[in-house]
Amino acid sequence: MLVQEYEKYSNTDHSVWSSLFTRQLQKVQQVAYRNFIKGLQQLGFDHHKIPDFTDINKKLMELTGWQIYAVPGLIPNNHFFELMKSKKFGATTWIRKPEQLDYLEEPDMFHDVFGHIPLLTDPLIGDYLYELSALAVKYIDNAEVIECIARLYWYTIEFGLVKEDHQLKIYGAGILSSIGETSFCLSNKATLVPFDLDEIITTPYIKENFQEKYFVLESFHQLSAAVKMYEQQLEMKAVGQAFS
Repeated sequence: MLVQEYEKYSNTDHSVWSSLFTRQLQKVQQVAYRNFIKGLQQLGFDHHKIPDFTDINKKLMELTGWQIYAVPGLIPNNHFFELMKSKKFGATTWIRKPEQLDYLEEPDMFHDVFGHIPLLTDPLIGDYLYELSALAVKYIDNAEVIECIARLYWYTIEFGLVKEDHQLKIYGAGILSSIGETSFCLSNKATLVPFDLDEIITTPYIKENFQEKYFVLESFHQLSAAVKMYEQQLEMKAVGQAFS
């Protein structure tokens, strides 16, 4: 089983974390949805050093019962959802080099820990992740369904926006951990569309560039409702096939 091996982080690694944390917190302080900043505070993250997964897990367990585990990088969707159904969220342990501060194609520890882990302190987000992963596990051998669920995850947890007190706020970890995408998604260059389940599951995700469109929630309650709606669609499709 992979572990963080905290003692192996170099002074340069901690310095990279410090630079990323300081500038990104300043960037998102006013534009992140309120529970993200609250989550950072509850977890005790600061710019001085890379967070220790052991400390994070103690605090997460008390707050919401979630835990994080170390992964080497991207893992298959099936494995990801199976573990998430047990309230376990994978996080990489390596951090980018100083020359990669502005852009990194593959998610590193800063993306996973700064962007994702504060979301796990929010019960509404945690419930959504559990429900989404439970549905994925139910259809774990259906590659088409898993791909659709992965897209729903992508356009919400990675790149989602929400209206909060009549203002547009960011909750997607892929935006919150990226200084470039934070600016872009709130600019007049970005295409913002209302949250729509059917459109999301037919929209392939983009990894190489900024997103071509961002789906905006009116309320976080739309997340759980979308999972239930998609499950009903799958059940109706199965009934239709049975009688065809």
